Amino acid sequence: MSTPARVIDPTVVAHAFREEIRREVRAIGEPLVLVGFLVADHGPSATYAEYTRRACDDVGVRFDLRHVKRLEAEADVLAANADPGVHGVLVYYPVFGTQQDVYLRELVDAGKDIEGLSSFWARCLYTNTRLLDPLGKKKAILPCTPLAIMKLLDAAGASREGAPRPLAGVRAVVFNRSEVVGRPLASMMANDGAEVVSFDIDGAQLFAPAKEDGAHTVEETTIDRASALAKADVIVTGVPSRAFPLVRAEEIREGAVCLSFSTMKNFDDGIVEKAGVFVPRVGPMTVTMALRNLVRLWRNGRG
Repeated sequence: MSTPARVIDPTVVAHAFREEIRREVRAIGEPLVLVGFLVADHGPSATYAEYTRRACDDVGVRFDLRHVKRLEAEADVLAANADPGVHGVLVYYPVFGTQQDVYLRELVDAGKDIEGLSSFWARCLYTNTRLLDPLGKKKAILPCTPLAIMKLLDAAGASREGAPRPLAGVRAVVFNRSEVVGRPLASMMANDGAEVVSFDIDGAQLFAPAKEDGAHTVEETTIDRASALAKADVIVTGVPSRAFPLVRAEEIREGAVCLSFSTMKNFDDGIVEKAGVFVPRVGPMTVTMALRNLVRLWRNGRG
């Protein structure tokens, strides 16, 4: 009989990172100010804003939550970009719930974009550009939710000690290819050496490992769900739909690392009897990584 999976609480992992962030904020010697823009006072956006406030209080960052009207959000974001007293900007989406939100996301100054969602940071990620200057003093940031997942996978033991890259030789499956989480995550894993099969409603793609210091490549693939899951060392799901066929214990290999970042159930209950590690949620780590990005952006701005 197999041993039940080790279940990882992201709050515990986040605590260690917050200790580090707290020390860095204290060493900076001046207040770091994060401005959040919230349109709706209810729902997931308001909950995320409250998590942000608590996290900022915890590490010593000043959080300025501004309630805005959606037709004024553009002007408010531009004003925050221009304000030297604002070090980070966080917009709680949805604002419009349409492509206009993509436009708003692009308005946030890359130097204050702590979520790492602008096309500037996406380009750095997809080309595996990790340093922004010739001297290597300014580091690129990564989108906070995929980064949170990577740190949790590391805590789960997915990395290979002694390997040339942290995930060299790892086979992974990711269900979700959104531009916010799924695609960046697959790219980050492949840049770190993993072979990743990415599934969404349009089918599968293979994110092949980066070679030497280059970037990963993406290829069309005909591999099916069953074959991919049977070989996977790591399985990550983030499908926000009750229609998604749950990943079942009989589909995975013994000892696989399984992680869900979906707001809905993606794994069946039996998964903990066969997986080696199960991470049921990511939330507390996302805002922690956003604050980690805030500190890095402040340092980049000081050269």
